[in-house]
Parts: sequence; C-alpha cells; structure tokens
Amino acid sequence: LPFWLAGSYGRPGGLARALALGATGIQVGTAFAFCEESGVERGIKRRALALSRAGQASVYTDPLASPTGFPFKVARMEATLSEEDCYGDRHRVCDLGYLRQLYRKPDGDVGYRCPAEPEENYVRRGGAIEETLGRKCICNALPATAGMGQPRSDAGVEPPIVTAGDDLVSVVDYLEPGCDTYTAADVVERLLGATK
Repeated sequence: LPFWLAGSYGRPGGLARALALGATGIQVGTAFAFCEESGVERGIKRRALALSRAGQASVYTDPLASPTGFPFKVARMEATLSEEDCYGDRHRVCDLGYLRQLYRKPDGDVGYRCPAEPEENYVRRGGAIEETLGRKCICNALPATAGMGQPRSDAGVEPPIVTAGDDLVSVVDYLEPGCDTYTAADVVERLLGATK
C-alpha cells in the first residue's frame, strides 16, 4: 500500500492499521502542523483547532494559489488569503522571489518573473496576464503563517495562507479532554495506537 494511499490512516491508531495492510508510511503532516511544537503561529493553531472542534474546519485544493502552477491545499480561515476579500485587499508585491521563474529576454539574457507579482510587471516581462489570475504570494504568506509576516507601510502585516491536508477536520481528535493543545508526542502515541 503506497504511503500516499494511506492518508486516511493519519488518525489515532491509524499507523498500526496502515502497517497491518502493508503500508510503508502515512501522510500525517497536518497533525504535526497544529501541535504545540510546530512553527505555525499560535493564534492560527488555536483557530484551526477551534474550527475542527466545532466541525467547521474546511480545506480546499486551490489550483491557482501557488505561482509554481502546482495545486495547493488551503484551509479556509478568516484573515488569511483563503478569503477573497483578504486576497483582493493585499497589494501585490514580489520582494522575496523564492518562487520566481526564469525566462529568456528578447536580448538573450535570462530574467526572472513571478505570476504572483504585480500584473503589469509580469506582463512587461513577457508573461501572459491570464497566468496571474488567482496567484498568491506564497513566499510572503507562508512566513506570515509562522508569525513572521513582513510589515507593510501601506497595509499592515502580510496575511498568512494556511496549508493543511483534509485531516484538518479531525485534528481535534488529538486533544485530551479539557485541553486546548496537543504535542508531537501525543500524535505519535495515538498513531501507534498507544493508550494513556
């Protein structure tokens, strides 16, 4: 059983079940993303757990978000780029450039462009305007998710984008009764089917 088919086993006791079926691993990043030790900003983790607890957690695959063109799993959360208003209010800027793409300039030199940069810059560099639609600045949004959003003089702090797997709906299962957080050790224990 390939590990990517065993994603639904990333739940309490799931690892033991997946291994019994012949899996060599499971997808469990979402559980670790929202544990105490993760780098996700504490307020975002609290909101994600509250959504999971209320049965309101939701994840969608955004085919346009990443400037790389690869589909990107995004959690629907207030005050993040998953909201149209938040995305629309953000002034487009590409100042980190981690996902810029190489292109050949008319003079033969190599240039860089990113479909998440200001549309006019991208088009001026030979890109098609259609390639900019719905693109989000992952280079700025992911650090913001870790609490390191760049401050902007015109618009406050860069908004985050929260990436998570479909198991976001069940991360509440890792919480002990009466607790609001869980640890990486809790995840490992439960995945192995251990009881306290």
